[in-house]
Amino acid sequence: MNQRVAILGAGVIGLLTARLLLQRGVRVIIADPVAPARAASWAGGGIVSPLYPWRYSAAVTALAQGAQAAHRELSQALHRETGIDPQYNACGLLMLDAPDEQEAIAWCRRNHRRVVRCDEAAVAVLQPGLATGGGLWMPEIGNVRNPRLLQALLTYVASHPLASCHWQAQVRLEAADCGERLHIDGRAVAADAVCVAAGAWSASLLKPFGINLPVVPVRGQMIQYAPLPGRLRRIVLAEGRYLIPRRDGRILAGSTLEHAGFENTTTASARAELHAAAARMMPALRDATIENHWAGLRPGAPAGIPFIDHVAGTRVFVNAGHFRNGLVLAPAAAALGVALMLGERSAIAPAEYRINAPRGTDFR
Repeated sequence: MNQRVAILGAGVIGLLTARLLLQRGVRVIIADPVAPARAASWAGGGIVSPLYPWRYSAAVTALAQGAQAAHRELSQALHRETGIDPQYNACGLLMLDAPDEQEAIAWCRRNHRRVVRCDEAAVAVLQPGLATGGGLWMPEIGNVRNPRLLQALLTYVASHPLASCHWQAQVRLEAADCGERLHIDGRAVAADAVCVAAGAWSASLLKPFGINLPVVPVRGQMIQYAPLPGRLRRIVLAEGRYLIPRRDGRILAGSTLEHAGFENTTTASARAELHAAAARMMPALRDATIENHWAGLRPGAPAGIPFIDHVAGTRVFVNAGHFRNGLVLAPAAAALGVALMLGERSAIAPAEYRINAPRGTDFR
């Protein structure tokens, strides 16, 4: 196959898109204006499910279906191919005292997801040390150590003979009579397709084509506790905050939702609020050591539905706006984007991800 695709953005969507194309024998040029794999995909928690999946539309559910199996298989494959283990952890999730519990149970049954209503005693067996009554147990939900997943994807792509990588590059995408012009570090780049997968920065890349993509940065802050081996075994979710166990005993607590533009700094108020929320869920964390605190910029989109589409009259495609669920949706979203670029049928109908598809105005 002599096709060549340029990918703008090296987060989980861009890197997975590159991997799928390289596996098909397509030549890939991938560029990122900053260090690769260091934006929203790196900054998240790695839970392989939307936090409250029943609150999302069918479009998000369609992309999230099969995410657990896809990430398990991807992690195993990348470990074999690169020696880097993304540490997929099938730990299950405990959701504590959700106000819409019955809706959650009904959604799980409709979508063939396992869910068990647990009383306080059952919760204590599944995860000792929680300050709560009962909750819902979702045993199929796992997490992946997303920085390691990204490092494995980056290693795979960067070492592939059909890939050309450009990091901290100057990228310019312009409209032209022939459709578009792409320059990377001042040099014109010829490609059969250009995929804009630059997360919160995607909207600016599409403006030359008269597209006002409603993708905006939404800051999220997280904290990480020093290792407490064996203390947390499950993902725990309560009041919109969550705890995530890592295999090395570290515990992550997140996260905030802040409309602060492209300001990507941490704040003392968020650190204190996240620590307080973590201690409410698990009182033993009140005196635990916070060893890291960071922020990332999610690509917010209305209703959390990503834009996966072709820009009419050009060779430009977009795969952006996955908001809080970029890692969750990435296997299916990347596969859909690749199918569009190669002119193939996809397992998921693309209509609801079109640029002009109705979405509402709710950023959640």
